[in-house]
Amino acid sequence: AGVGRGRVARPPAAAAAGSAAAMNRAPIREGEYTKTVYSHIREQKYDQAVKILGNELNNFPTSRCALSLLGNLRRPGALMWRGSAPEGYCYYHMQDFMNAAQIYAQLVQACPDNDEYKVYHIQTLLKSGNYEEASQVCTTVENSEYTERVMLLQAAIAYEQDEVQLARSILDQCNPLAEEKQVFEGALFWKEKRHAEAMKMFNDVMQSMGYHADLAYNIALCNYSMKQYGPALKHIAEIIERGVRDHPELSVGALSEGNGGLAARSVGNTGVLKETALIEAFNLKAAIEYMMKNLEASKDALDDMPPRDESELDEVTLHNQALVEMEAKPTEGFRKLNFLLGQHPSPPETFVNLLLLYCKYSYFDLAADILAENSELTYKNMNPQDYEFLDALILAQSSPEEAYRRFDELTAKHIESLRRGTKNIQDARRNRDQNLVKKHLDEFDEALSKYMPVLMGQAKIYWDMEHYSMVEKIFRQSAEFCSEDESWKLNVAHIFFMQEKFKECIRYYEPFVRKHNDNLLGVTAIILANLCVAYVMTSANEEAEELMRLVEKEEEKVADPTKPIYHLCIINLVIGTLYCTKGNFEFGISRIMKSLEPYERKIGVDTWYYAKRCFLALGETLGKNMILLKDEAFDDIINFLDAASQVGRTIETTVNPVENADPNSQKRTVALEARLLKRFFLKMRD
Repeated sequence: AGVGRGRVARPPAAAAAGSAAAMNRAPIREGEYTKTVYSHIREQKYDQAVKILGNELNNFPTSRCALSLLGNLRRPGALMWRGSAPEGYCYYHMQDFMNAAQIYAQLVQACPDNDEYKVYHIQTLLKSGNYEEASQVCTTVENSEYTERVMLLQAAIAYEQDEVQLARSILDQCNPLAEEKQVFEGALFWKEKRHAEAMKMFNDVMQSMGYHADLAYNIALCNYSMKQYGPALKHIAEIIERGVRDHPELSVGALSEGNGGLAARSVGNTGVLKETALIEAFNLKAAIEYMMKNLEASKDALDDMPPRDESELDEVTLHNQALVEMEAKPTEGFRKLNFLLGQHPSPPETFVNLLLLYCKYSYFDLAADILAENSELTYKNMNPQDYEFLDALILAQSSPEEAYRRFDELTAKHIESLRRGTKNIQDARRNRDQNLVKKHLDEFDEALSKYMPVLMGQAKIYWDMEHYSMVEKIFRQSAEFCSEDESWKLNVAHIFFMQEKFKECIRYYEPFVRKHNDNLLGVTAIILANLCVAYVMTSANEEAEELMRLVEKEEEKVADPTKPIYHLCIINLVIGTLYCTKGNFEFGISRIMKSLEPYERKIGVDTWYYAKRCFLALGETLGKNMILLKDEAFDDIINFLDAASQVGRTIETTVNPVENADPNSQKRTVALEARLLKRFFLKMRD
């Protein structure tokens, strides 16, 4: 029941570099190859051992000695690693299961009667995700000494393929150690979402065997699955504390502490790192913080991991990095998720998250391609309602009428579920069963969280058509169940704002902003901007000014002066845009220019986009001779554009996080556009 297990995909460049290093290594004296190899293995310098053995295999490809070098190696843990190939052993401990599987395949071919090698081959195939081949090799093991071990491996293969009943039936035929069987039973319970029973199993094993990091992690995972984040974080903290205390050489926190701009040295995927369960613990901590919407804390958890090179990262870490960094580095995020999707196996969340992120960034064509190319994952990793939702969301781009109909069908299913949940809560309250009330409330909240995206998707069809009265109607129909939901209230406020029903939108915006008065920078900037505009439009200028003063004070308190904060800038941009739309360009443009001060911190891709729209609208109005501007206003605009061209030399005006830009094409920057605007306004002034 572990997160973070699996193979590490090593690009060809890594293998080539290893070969080159092997050729340049210091010569080994005659007769000391075995001693040197085993010394490296004893000291867990597996990469050094692999370089030596790899060089020998290059010289003697069919040498069994180079492959095997039989000895008395032992791998700590439940699985046997007696007398195995040191190179395969090293690859295994480096988490390079694909290369380990290739080594054991060669050994099996060289020694077809040695069932011990076949067992190792099965295990490496299992770890690398080649379940079908692993199952086939299981049938070739004939030695009765390995029957028990092979059956356990068959059960593990069935478990990894989500065939829980088959795994349980195989396990029932085995007689492993009591603790080993309990751990496997706990994993099966977890897979069946019987998390409380799984946690009891792991706790029982912990009491009988003493503390083990992997067991503590499994208990934390059960807590996480039951949304008991407090106990989960407690177990994670203990895992991390023990790992730091017992193994300072793993350099926990080295990445987050910084090294004067230098990258921390990789600790590799050693056996010690695996035994501490630190990677799994940090990933789980990042997941919990992410679920609690603490994105900075989530990123910190990933940064605190023992440092490893990107080629050494496991699939779960790579997936979590992509999610956490998506806002700041969308190109990197999409690259990592697409890479993971091409790996087998990949974390089951990869497919769904990549689809959702494509839809979030409006790359609906790419989302449709992913769905079409991975139809088998649609049935394996998505429940039918999620698929129907994404299918309707993608369809809305080409056939909004049909998409609306599908959303309507989905809405009917969700409303039925919500009504059933409401009745269950009422019945439990009538019976005064507090535990049952809590259970049904949690179920209702979960059902509501699944319904909200469907509601938003359906409403977005009319929102894109700017048919706001119809959007309002859709939201009113959902008020019976959603009226207390915060995101529902904010979207209702947006709808009223777009219809210029400013008093109504204030009624929804104001309580939300007051609730977050102690952390206004935690509120989305557009909410504050819309509220200020609504105040201005209802002649409540004092309230607007007070809110802006509060935001300004919050921005002044930010500890990191190099980190740009755009809240006040966006508020002023929106107010300036409002005045421009009402025809008061002189005041509106001056407000926009003021909002971008200091220019080096405030001018960015998004802020420039909204600012230049107002300049273009002013230019169009001037071109039609509909207004006249004072010379002072022209001078202010030209001075601003001069400043923008200075600070905007490296700021591109378009960002595509998915496609790589043509290196030969000229980049369109803020500086280029500012100079074009300046030329236009100079012509208009003259």
